[in-house]
Amino acid sequence: MRVVIAEDAVLLRAGVTRLLADEGIETVAAVDNGDDLLGAVKEHRPDLAIVDVRMPPTFTDEGLRAALAARKEVTGLPVLVLSQYVEESYAVELLSGGAGGVGYLLKERVADVDEFLDAVRRVANGGTAIDPDVIAQLMARGRRNPLDALTARESEVLGLMAQGLSNTAIANSLVVSHGAVEKHIGNIFSKLGLEASAEEHRRVRAVLTYLGR
Repeated sequence: MRVVIAEDAVLLRAGVTRLLADEGIETVAAVDNGDDLLGAVKEHRPDLAIVDVRMPPTFTDEGLRAALAARKEVTGLPVLVLSQYVEESYAVELLSGGAGGVGYLLKERVADVDEFLDAVRRVANGGTAIDPDVIAQLMARGRRNPLDALTARESEVLGLMAQGLSNTAIANSLVVSHGAVEKHIGNIFSKLGLEASAEEHRRVRAVLTYLGR
C-alpha cells in the first residue's frame, strides 16, 4: 500500500509515517499543507491519503477542502481524515458523497495502534471508518442547542463578537494573542456548522445564532 500523509504537526506526521512503515505500508509523500497534498496526490496516485482537517494558513478547513479536491482529482481516492475533535459539518461534507473509501477519526485514536491500522486498511480497501464519537454527535444533531458544543472560552469570544468587537479588540480584552482569537473563531464557525463562505457572513451568522439562543 502507498500512502500520502498531510499533517502540519511534525511529530504526528513522523509518528504516523513510522507506524505505517512498521506494517510494511509505504509513505510516498508527507506534507504539511493542502496545496502540497494535491501535488503529491497528482504525482504519486496513492492508495490512500491521510489528512488533517486543519492545516495552514488559517487552520480552519484547508485539509478537508484539499481532501475533497483530491478525491475529484483521483476518482475514488480513499481518504482518512484526522481531526482534533468532532467537527460535524466537516464529517457530513466528507461522508455525504455516498461513496466508500472514506474515514473520519479523532487524532486520539492514533494512539490505539490496532484500531488505527484497521481503519487505514478498511478505508484503503474502499470501506468506511467513522469514529464512534462522530457517529454519536451526528445522531444527536437537531436535538440540542449548537451553542452547547462551544467551550467556555469560545462562548466568551462569541459574546464579544456579538458586542461588535474586532479580533484585535477581543484579543486585548481577553489578554490573548490575535492568532488565538482567530483559532477560537474558526472553532466557533465549525462547531456551529457554518460552511466556508465570506468571513463577514459567517461572523454575522454566528452572532445571530448566539443572539437567538
